[in-house]
This record gives sequence, structure tokens and C-alpha cells, in this order.
Amino acid sequence: MVPSPRTGRQTGSGSSSRRPAKRGRRLFQHDRRLGVRWVAGADEAGRGCLAGPLVAAGVLFDLERLRPSDVRALSALNDSKQHTPEAREELYPRVLRIATRVHVVSRCARGIDRRGLHRTNLAALRDALRGVAVPGCICLSDGFSLGKDFEWDTRAIVDGDATSAAIAAASIVAKVSRDRFMRRAEERHPGWGFADHVGYSTPEHREAIRRLGVSPLHRLSFQSLAYQQLTL
Repeated sequence: MVPSPRTGRQTGSGSSSRRPAKRGRRLFQHDRRLGVRWVAGADEAGRGCLAGPLVAAGVLFDLERLRPSDVRALSALNDSKQHTPEAREELYPRVLRIATRVHVVSRCARGIDRRGLHRTNLAALRDALRGVAVPGCICLSDGFSLGKDFEWDTRAIVDGDATSAAIAAASIVAKVSRDRFMRRAEERHPGWGFADHVGYSTPEHREAIRRLGVSPLHRLSFQSLAYQQLTL
């Protein structure tokens, strides 16, 4: 269950909920209004984390081949942050089945430290779209302009993961891919609680850093209060 952004009341996160079902159809309607057959979307997960990779995903939909049953299967599609982990896991294989192409890229903590978060994020989004783009498509990114030198026709959409079906699908793929990695990382790096907070700056995560220091997964370039008492 997730809170409604307007009322604060609890609403179902699966396809049986009437509000998410309407949301999914509206997202596809937005992409159809672009007037092209192929729409690619890119989004990232983990940009604001203290630890773990930044993961970007690109998803391409062939709007001419989408069947009504495909749209119904993705009727709950929305910004990944609006779903529970269980709902994201339910949507993930549906996106993989219905999308024409899906491409995932990952950028490690050391690479983020060397290049900077913003540059790393833009490069990851570009690479995710390059992995799915086809001639004649429009490439959509969530909020970030990818630059005039990007070789594909691209548009940045504010709140894109709640506006475009292609971006929302990319947000699901990126988030699920990254969370699965962080849960597996708990086995190699026990003690920091990566399976629970997946690298975000929670009180429990900050306390673990205070006790244990940093792991190889931690990004040292962040100016975080969690690091102030440590010699890095």
C-alpha cells in the first residue's frame, strides 16, 4: 500500500487499484501524442545514495505494436517511487516482456568519485538511451537535458517518470535492478544493512558508518554528515 500524493490515504499499488490503472493509460496517451511510432525513455536509480552504484535504464516501446492487453498489463505503471518493492517486482517482468528493447547501465562508486555525480548521471542516461534507440524514435529523459551534442532526438521532461510510459518503465527497471544488486551486496559486505536501505542515507545507515567506517561500495565524494567524523 502507498499513500495517495493528494489525500495521504492509502491506495493499492497493484493493477487492481483504479487510480494506478488510470495512471498507466494516461502515461501511454502522453507518449502517443508525440506522434511517432518509437518512444524511448531513460531514468536512473541511486543518484542520491551514499553507497552503491548509479543505475540507469533505457526502455523502448513500439507504440504501433502495443496491444490493448499490453496496456492493461502495464496499467499500474507509474514513477517507481510511488510503488512498493513488491509492486515494482511485479511490473518488472511485464516491462521486459512488452518493451521492444531494454538496456541497463551501471556506474560504480569509484567512477562517481572520479567523474562527479552529475557528469556520471548524464553519461549513464545517454548510454542507456543509446542501447535502445532506433531511427525515427524520440528519446525522453527524466528532468535532465542530455545536451545538444546527443545524437538522437531527445527531450527532457520534468517529472517524466510520472508523465511518460517509457520513462516510468525505465524507472521501474533501474530501481529493481539496483535494489537487487544492493540486496546481494549485503552478503559480501555485511553489517551496513544494504539489504534494507539499499545505500540511502537512513539513520541506521549513518550509525553503521559511524561504527564500521566505509565499505568499498561507499561514495567518498559526497559531502555527507555521516562521513564527518571519519578519516577517509
